[in-house]
Amino acid sequence: MATDDQLLVVIDPVARRTDGEAVRIAKDVLSAGAASTKVCLPDGPEEFARALSRRGSRRPVLVGDDRALLRAVSHLHRRRELAGCALSLVPVGTALGLAHSLGVPPGAVAAARAALDGVERRLDLLVDDSDGVVLGALRIPALPGVPPRDTPEAGGPAGAAPPGPGRGKAAPGSDRGAAPGRTGTASGTGTGSSGTGPSGTGSSGTASGAGREAGSGAGPDGATRSGEGSAEGCASPPSGAGSHFWLRAWPQSLARTLSTRPAIPARMSRPLRPSRIRVAAGGGPGPWRLRVEVDGVILVDLDQPVEAVSVVPGADGGADVEIRPVSVGAEAAPLLATGHRVTVSGADFRYRADSLVAGPVRTRTWTVREAAWGLTLPG
Repeated sequence: MATDDQLLVVIDPVARRTDGEAVRIAKDVLSAGAASTKVCLPDGPEEFARALSRRGSRRPVLVGDDRALLRAVSHLHRRRELAGCALSLVPVGTALGLAHSLGVPPGAVAAARAALDGVERRLDLLVDDSDGVVLGALRIPALPGVPPRDTPEAGGPAGAAPPGPGRGKAAPGSDRGAAPGRTGTASGTGTGSSGTGPSGTGSSGTASGAGREAGSGAGPDGATRSGEGSAEGCASPPSGAGSHFWLRAWPQSLARTLSTRPAIPARMSRPLRPSRIRVAAGGGPGPWRLRVEVDGVILVDLDQPVEAVSVVPGADGGADVEIRPVSVGAEAAPLLATGHRVTVSGADFRYRADSLVAGPVRTRTWTVREAAWGLTLPG
């Protein structure tokens, strides 16, 4: 049944890139069911917020995922317009867990019909002391098993060789790649000190990576500069060899270097990638040490390590807090509490609010605001 609503359909750019067919279906259903429909196609967050600010008397319908819904609620909260604005959502995208947990039906057709014929339900909101909002679940740590954003994942990109001896630039004074039986080594500092071979010219030794780069140039007289280390295995040019002697000598030096380099065993031909490292609130491995207060009552202090903390707006008002302490021997039972004001403090911890990761912070307080925002859901 058609309604007499005037709708502002805001289509998130992520939804357009993810599933254009679902976006088209949602737009057709909304346009056919409403008296007047204005479609907005923002290209970024600024245009998204500008469209909501200029909605006038039109009821906004978002076509996007959880991040679009969170962005809209955050914008309206900062403008203090949540009380007089009911949002609708047609879930299209990759992050849809929050939308489904709130009761938004899956599928473009069902969600669009719910936006037209559904009823507004007032939902609780968690607001922190930096004016951020949480619609669904708040979890500390940000996500078990995943390092924070500014902590590089262990192992680096796939196929990258781990740093250490034998990789990259040779260590000063190293004799890697020297042929068996050769006794002379040039100075590893690249300053050009001569080797200790029988001739005293350094031609029978090897230089470090820095020394080879410095010693590859030629002096004004066409010979290798005696003040710098010569290339690995290259003898001094004979008199009258000309300025291009090094062009003929370096392939032979490269061949000798590769032939004398120790072979890498087959099982070590690909570097092993270490497993992910769980990062604690204080930057080291778990467990986490946090102080959690609910309505001024300390449930757990810094001397009692915890596995995780979660805060979710409750169905009967307030926030449901669950704390999982570290088990010693038998599995420890979680600590449960309900309150309207939750404060968590610790050493630089991160938290996941809905689909976003925030932090690091040392302390943060969340306050429950009951029936703070409205969402149109099926009757």
